[in-house]
Amino acid sequence: MEEEKREIRESKYMDELKTRPIWILLLSFLGLLFFLKHTASILRWLFITFLRPAKNLKKYGSWALITAPTEGIGKSFAFELARKGLNLILVGRNINKLQNVTRAIQSEYPNIQIKIVVVDFSSSDLSVGIRKIEEAIAGLDVGVLINNVGITYPSAKFFHAVDEEIWMNIIRVNIEGTTRVTMAVLPGMLKRKKGAIVNIGSGAAIVVPSHPLFAIYAASKAYVDQWSRSIHVEYKDQGIDVQCQVPLYVATKMVSKVASIEKSSLFVPSPDAYVRSAVRRIGHGEPRCTPYWTHSIQWCFAYYFIPEFLLDAWRLSIGLHRICATERL
Repeated sequence: MEEEKREIRESKYMDELKTRPIWILLLSFLGLLFFLKHTASILRWLFITFLRPAKNLKKYGSWALITAPTEGIGKSFAFELARKGLNLILVGRNINKLQNVTRAIQSEYPNIQIKIVVVDFSSSDLSVGIRKIEEAIAGLDVGVLINNVGITYPSAKFFHAVDEEIWMNIIRVNIEGTTRVTMAVLPGMLKRKKGAIVNIGSGAAIVVPSHPLFAIYAASKAYVDQWSRSIHVEYKDQGIDVQCQVPLYVATKMVSKVASIEKSSLFVPSPDAYVRSAVRRIGHGEPRCTPYWTHSIQWCFAYYFIPEFLLDAWRLSIGLHRICATERL
């Protein structure tokens, strides 16, 4: 009896399928594909963000070179890579700050070797500084390069009001400096057929459609992104992993110039918290990534759910607020 009832139910179901319009079946199939696709994307994101093990960065070489390592993200990179067992070449413009960071790292990791190179990336002639870097890395297996150096405006400004010295310095530091340091380090990596190059980009150039009142800074970071992705393709078959990492707001001095942010929070990590996530993403073949988990959620939300005109208006309002705050000082 039960078997007969089951057969009757199945027969009715098949009859319903046969009489159901084909477009309903197609929509159901597309809905299933949509669900499976996005479920797979979420599971992949969870694995990459929280479960995938970090690479052993010492496989690239025993030395790492970090630009602008005396505060913020750069300083956190220096400590984290030292914790991973890499010797360090610290490149910055302030000898006293470089020495202070060196002492702090070696007090915590006494077996780590550290070299200091003093370079002012805003110099109109970077050739002297680049020669210093080339001399410092001669004979060393520099396997990891962190191009962290970068500057922005002292405060929000309309494009026509930005002093020439300021925008020229942004171009020198963010574009020329990053490019020329890579030019100095890359030949050794190619010779050894291994290396990891991490270029610090910005959500100002990628996540939002515009970054008004910080236009030249955003444009310089757009260069870093496209350049990174292009040389990733050029060198990935030669053992060189090139990656543009895209942070959103991190609780640093630079961010405090752009937005009224002084302390870390759920969506604004400390430099240490950000860098722990950033180091986990090195060497996995991703030409671009947003390492910190809440940043990637923000990016997804902005991309899929907020119209561009609202993002433009939001960014402009933040910049105008910063201008008003500066004028009141």
